[in-house]
Amino acid sequence: MTEQHGTRATLDKKPREVAAMFDDIAERYDLTNTVIAMGQDRLWRRATRRALGLQPGDRCLDVAAGTAVSTVELARSGAEVVACDFSLGMLRRGQRAGRTAPRVAGDAMALPFADHSFDAVTITFGLRNVSDIDAAIAEFARVTRPGGRLVICEFSHPTFRPFRVVYEEYLVRALPIVAGRIGSNPAGYEYLPESVQAWPEQADLATRIGAAGWTDVAWRNLSGGIVALHRATRR
Repeated sequence: MTEQHGTRATLDKKPREVAAMFDDIAERYDLTNTVIAMGQDRLWRRATRRALGLQPGDRCLDVAAGTAVSTVELARSGAEVVACDFSLGMLRRGQRAGRTAPRVAGDAMALPFADHSFDAVTITFGLRNVSDIDAAIAEFARVTRPGGRLVICEFSHPTFRPFRVVYEEYLVRALPIVAGRIGSNPAGYEYLPESVQAWPEQADLATRIGAAGWTDVAWRNLSGGIVALHRATRR
């Protein structure tokens, strides 16, 4: 597969190239996501907040927070929420948009936080972009206190076969066209269909979460399995 540095990251997911890709698409990232998700992205972020069960006084880490739109949603719970992302372009775009949240530049596989720093950790539509997802899930466990919570919100696989076929056709054919009309760098969105199709099935991801320091692993499908919420508790 040909690499296109600065525009499109390959499935090798080299961190520098993925970060550069997100820098390139940051300007209209939120609008593009809302359009290609047909407005469902707001519901998915709300479901993530509810699944975390945050309370005022809790400290939560929002990994791969991007422009911090997910961080703002999580902060509605009254918890202190820290946005962490390795794309400076995305963090700066959120700052320009007026989203007030603590922001820290950091890689999901080597988080710049001490052990047991947070009551909860979440990542929304970002784990697919990590080069070693098992290392990242273990790193989430490291910075979470025992008994703390994890919620992963990620694109997944529809469980109803006819719907899955239609959805995958949309990913491959329609999504690049929509992104091309709206996005600030359409080539960056060529990566999305490939990364979703290569993503583990819901049960497989649950197994990997359990192997990385988490217990009580469960998942719930949203929008027919287009998205899955995986929940777990820190051992």
